[in-house]
Amino acid sequence: MRIKSFDELTIQDNFIFQKVMLKKHICKAVLERLLDISIKDIVYIQEEKTLDVSLETKSVRLDVYVNDDKGTVFNIEMQTSKDMEELVKRTRFYQSILDMYHLQKGQKYMMLNDSYIIFICTFPVFTGHRHKYTFKNVCIEEHDILLNDGATKLFLSTKGKMDDISKPLQRFLEYVDGHAATDDLLRDIESAVNEAKHCEAWREEYSMLSMDHYTYWKEGVAEGRAEGLAEGLAEGKAAGLAEGEARGKAAAKAEVILQMLRENVSLEMIAKFTNLTVEEINEMGKAHALI
Repeated sequence: MRIKSFDELTIQDNFIFQKVMLKKHICKAVLERLLDISIKDIVYIQEEKTLDVSLETKSVRLDVYVNDDKGTVFNIEMQTSKDMEELVKRTRFYQSILDMYHLQKGQKYMMLNDSYIIFICTFPVFTGHRHKYTFKNVCIEEHDILLNDGATKLFLSTKGKMDDISKPLQRFLEYVDGHAATDDLLRDIESAVNEAKHCEAWREEYSMLSMDHYTYWKEGVAEGRAEGLAEGLAEGKAAGLAEGEARGKAAAKAEVILQMLRENVSLEMIAKFTNLTVEEINEMGKAHALI
């Protein structure tokens, strides 16, 4: 797999995005533009906050995690993965962990903060037409009845086609999509990106993260290969060891390809290492909603 070098990173990459959002005036202005609201002030709950509710639960690492002056919780992430099913489930999990973390033992449920989980996506989402999809809990039978539980999930897409958002928000999404900065906030963001790209400490941090990510990827590939081979061998007992081994190898190869697609490795590069055609890999990716 190929991991971007530090010099190749842009605002689309979550590492740079979260560093830019550490500038308070930018983070506040971005939230106001995304949600079309006015915020008096924000407070960083903790940079790169990791929430652990118990030893048995999965941890949540929140890159941009702030409160406003009213106690509303905001979590913002830049998303490049096209696995919408995974992203949707992630918002559900994030919400549950946020609620458990903020509600201390013995407190009443009314103490729960209002919250926004915001994903800025660099690809079409849901129908593929809108720039903005806002989700709240509503009554199925009577859509004008809101549950008013204070939880909001927001998906923004840089690839929207409809005239469905404010001009400032459209300019922001166009900037994320690679267009030039066209207003003061975007120029501030661009300046912050350049500043981040010249920070040697962050360059070193990214290098360490990249090494960890690559090690995790290799371990995942090895695990997928072993599991696929074991599954194929188990299924092949009735049909014979040779057939089972063939199935295992095929399953392992498929898992490697799917993992590479999830990591946005190019089809040409995958084809080079798997001896499959680009067309075959493309079909596999579409079948698993990865393309």
